[in-house]
Amino acid sequence: MNKRQLVGTLVALIVAATIVFYAYRRWSGSESSPPNDLLAQIPASTNTVLYIDLDVLRQSPFLAELYKWAPQTKVDADYSQFLQATGFNYETDLNRVCIALLNHGQDATIYAIADGRFDQKKISAYASQTGTRESRNGREIFSVPLNGSTRRITFTFLRKDRVALTNGPNLDLSPSASRSDSDGQAWRERFRRLAGSPVFAVIRQDPSSGSTLSAQAQGSIQSPQIAALLDQLRWITVAGKPEGDRLRVVLEGEGPAAAPTRQLSDMLNGLLVMAQVGLNDRKLRQQLQPDARDAYLEVLKSADVSQIDRGDTKSVRLIFDLTPKFLDAARTALPLAPPAPENKVPPNKNLGNKRTIRN
Repeated sequence: MNKRQLVGTLVALIVAATIVFYAYRRWSGSESSPPNDLLAQIPASTNTVLYIDLDVLRQSPFLAELYKWAPQTKVDADYSQFLQATGFNYETDLNRVCIALLNHGQDATIYAIADGRFDQKKISAYASQTGTRESRNGREIFSVPLNGSTRRITFTFLRKDRVALTNGPNLDLSPSASRSDSDGQAWRERFRRLAGSPVFAVIRQDPSSGSTLSAQAQGSIQSPQIAALLDQLRWITVAGKPEGDRLRVVLEGEGPAAAPTRQLSDMLNGLLVMAQVGLNDRKLRQQLQPDARDAYLEVLKSADVSQIDRGDTKSVRLIFDLTPKFLDAARTALPLAPPAPENKVPPNKNLGNKRTIRN
């Protein structure tokens, strides 16, 4: 075999190997990635899952704006001691985290898997001094009190850059074992849809969630009609994706019937119209700073409501952008003067935007 034939053979082998590898990843359904690895660890009885990729968010100008907007609080003494003893700072050393919420009646248990830069030796030593340490199935399990109370955080190292922790009584090290195939597929499908977002939440609703939410609301916020519609949604997802200095937010409610999502779509469009009309009202103009009003209008104009038909399920989707101007307005907006009496402006029904998407 001459040199040209050898090179050609090697190139053919590399191409063939690449095709085989891609086919395996594409059709085997066993992709390995940081989000999938973390999401695969969630407990079977989960009600809510929150995923945050801080590595991606730190590269976004929006995160800097969010830090400026967030109130500056005094560093807790316990956290300062932890930081000094372990060298771990969540603002810089935490890469990504997946948090599962398990409801038990009025109580809730948090189970989290976190990736980051951990000094395992220092953290283990600190936990041993402030809490308890035991060996279980070949792993060291640490349990430390939370701020000197009776509540505790239990955690273990799954590997040098990954920890599992919970505020519950038990740390389940094989959380997905009891999940049925159909149930697991339902979660994985929604995770797949949100895979491009560095921060998202997936909520599987109980049939009475909307009624519970309405009962907890106060005064005019209570709405039996909205509660009844929300009760018919089985899934709610929220995703955020930085785009320059702004955050694109996507909310979606999903259920088996088309009627509730269509009614929610109509109600959302109506609320957007009323909000825009209200911000153009002279009385409200006198109450809001001009910059704040412009910021709120900017968010409303970016909003879009659509309906999605996936065959077995129907969804209503709301998209809008959070901007630095909105964050500034939410923090600093103050009334300029007492409101002046004025006649109400009738809503313009032609401002609504409603679409149906096949996806």
